[in-house]
Amino acid sequence: MMIVAVVVAFAIAYLIVKFLPLKLRPVASIVLLVLAVFLVYKIYDGIMKPINFDKKKVVKYSEVIKNLKIIRDAEVAYKEVNGNYTKDRAGLIRFIDTAQFAITESRDTVIRVNEGTRWQPLWIDKEKRVIDTTGYEPVLKSFENRDYKNMFKVPGVAGKEFELEIGMVEKVQGLEVPVFEARVDKASILKGMDVSLVKQEKEAIATDQVKGEYVSVGSLNEVTTGGNWPPSYDKNDRAKENDK
Repeated sequence: MMIVAVVVAFAIAYLIVKFLPLKLRPVASIVLLVLAVFLVYKIYDGIMKPINFDKKKVVKYSEVIKNLKIIRDAEVAYKEVNGNYTKDRAGLIRFIDTAQFAITESRDTVIRVNEGTRWQPLWIDKEKRVIDTTGYEPVLKSFENRDYKNMFKVPGVAGKEFELEIGMVEKVQGLEVPVFEARVDKASILKGMDVSLVKQEKEAIATDQVKGEYVSVGSLNEVTTGGNWPPSYDKNDRAKENDK
């Protein structure tokens, strides 16, 4: 666009000098000035539009990812206690309010094992790992100061909730493990923003971008509890961990 604008400007200037009567040149100068201002604006807008889009996008995504992290932590806690994931939204909130983690302690102990027979015993001392439950801790403690009651609502998008699904994936041959995925399409989050830039955003594949059409955590196709966002969205979490 910039190259075309420069070519057009030179062409118009040449035509004015070559063919336009002297008395009409002031009018042409005003027209050219207006055109120049318009072109400068369009060039500036073309440069700033994707920059402003990225700034607004990061703010919107950050709020969405904050809720996805709460959902992930809730699902992981639920699986730790119950052995699987759940898509019962109300049940997951009740779980946070009422469930408890078992606090365990492992220790090694020596036991005597008969490696012989009933009539000819051969007693051998063997080490065995024993896990004792020493107490319980409320799951709610892990969600202090986090708005888990509204974790399924997509921030900034009225009336929309995250999609939540669970399933099973074969981790190794013959072994299936539970998986979950929570997600929301980018178009909903970026509604009202430049359509062409939103389309580009949905096709993002770079490592420093949120990949694909959705902002999501977990997966129904592989065993993971990670999100599809880059590490830059986890900076605050790492800072909090360092403070601890």
